[in-house]
Order: sequence, then structure tokens, then C-alpha cells
Amino acid sequence: MIQIPLPPAQSKAIRALFSYGVMSLIAILMLVPLLWLLSTAFKSPTENIFQFPPQFIPEQPTFQNFVEVWQTAPFGRYFMNSLVVAGLTVSLNLLSSSLAAYPLARLEFKGKGIIFAAIISTIMIPFQIVMIPLYILTVQLGLKNTYLGVIFPAIASAFGIFLLRQAFLGVPKELEEAARMDGCSELGIWWNVMLPSVRPALVTLAIFVFIGSWSDFLWPLIVLDDPQYYTLPLGVANLAGTFTQVWRLIAAGSVISIAPILVFFLLMQRYIVPSEAASGVKG
Repeated sequence: MIQIPLPPAQSKAIRALFSYGVMSLIAILMLVPLLWLLSTAFKSPTENIFQFPPQFIPEQPTFQNFVEVWQTAPFGRYFMNSLVVAGLTVSLNLLSSSLAAYPLARLEFKGKGIIFAAIISTIMIPFQIVMIPLYILTVQLGLKNTYLGVIFPAIASAFGIFLLRQAFLGVPKELEEAARMDGCSELGIWWNVMLPSVRPALVTLAIFVFIGSWSDFLWPLIVLDDPQYYTLPLGVANLAGTFTQVWRLIAAGSVISIAPILVFFLLMQRYIVPSEAASGVKG
């Protein structure tokens, strides 16, 4: 049987269609749990949330679940705690990571490669290994049941240093030399030249750190035993213990917990674009 080869354009279109089909299927499978969570949060007490096939559109949508959760548990306090912790974590992580990455990328000194390799090697160490020493150090410093105790392990990150170092390496050297000729100090170059040039990398790191800090459950659970400092993940876990098997209320609390992450990502994603300074120098 003779097979007639397809034209290159048609073959390319078929491959693209197959790829998009597979990716769309994967995206749908990943979105189903989120859609079920949203649907459950808006369902009334009379609706069956475990029916098959699942009904994603509630018959009688209601906001009563959110009102009841907000009034029963101190979700306002949990929200503010998470906001303070995530805001401080992002700010301190960006500051420390950029200060560490700048000399590793732009300055020359002995042992630079060894220091960078040592920093990167810490990425392979699971958090569970350093969890107990971190807890002991946190207690000894008197940081238990404090905001600083929660953000203590995330003040700096090897991933952030690596990401910003690679971004700093892409900044044209002419910008740095021009700043030095104008009498700018190293800190001035870092602040006035380097940071504006790597804004997309800073925003990317801020998104990763914010999501990690906002959704972190294990470390706050270890270092906090005062409900006054509970973050939203701990509040939702506490909610699950209060309203056992009342999945509508647990789903409503979970939606309140993840909504700020989605909003933050949507607001910040437009800044993840290459800047003119990082792409080249205009003549």
C-alpha cells in the first residue's frame, strides 16, 4: 500500500492540533478540582455536593457559606496575618537575594565560584532535614509565636540568588561602566542600574515567594501555637476541625485562602516582560 506524504504545512498543523489537544486535556483535568471547590463553596445546604456526575453550577448559588465562615472563625485576623507575613517575606527575600546575587554576578573576588556552588547546593537539601535545627534556633532567639519567626527561614533563598544572578549577568556592562564614570558607588549601581534592569526577574521571584509564603502550612504549624498569629492555611485547617464534614464551609474557607494568590498573580504577570535596559543599549 502506497502512503502519500502530507504537505509540510498540513503535517505541521496536525502536530500542532494534537499538541494543543493534549495540553487542553491536561489543563481541564487540573482545573476540575478547583471548579469543584468553587462550586461547593457556593452551594446551598440542600444540594448534594458528592453527586455523580458532578454538578459544577449550583442550583441555588449563595454567599451564606462565606458569611458564616467569616463570622464564625476569625478569618479577618488570619487574612491580616498572612498578608503581613507574605509582604515581609517578599520584601526581605528580594532585598537579601538581590544583594547576594549582585556581587556574585558583577564583581570579581577570590572564591566566588565556590561560594556560588555552596549556595546552589543547598537547594538539594529537603526542608525536613533543617526543620528541627531551624525550630531550635527560632526558639533560642525568642521568635516563637512572632511574625519574624514565621518568615525567618524564607528571608533568603538559594533559588532567588540563582535567579537574580542570572538576570544580573544579562545586563549590558556599558550601563555599569557609565554609572561608575558618573561617580556612582557599588550600592548605587545595584539600586539605580541593576534592579530596574532586572524587574521581570524580580517580579517572577516575588510571585514565587508570595505563593510559597501564603500557602505555607508546615513551618507556621511548627512555630505558632498562639491562634492570634495563625495564617490562613492554619485557619482553614482549624476550620476543618470545627466544621467536621461540612464541606461547603470548608470549601468557602479554602476559596478565601487561595483568592489572594490568584489576584496577586493576575496583577503582577503584566510586569513579567523584558525591559529595554536588559535587552540592550540604544545607540
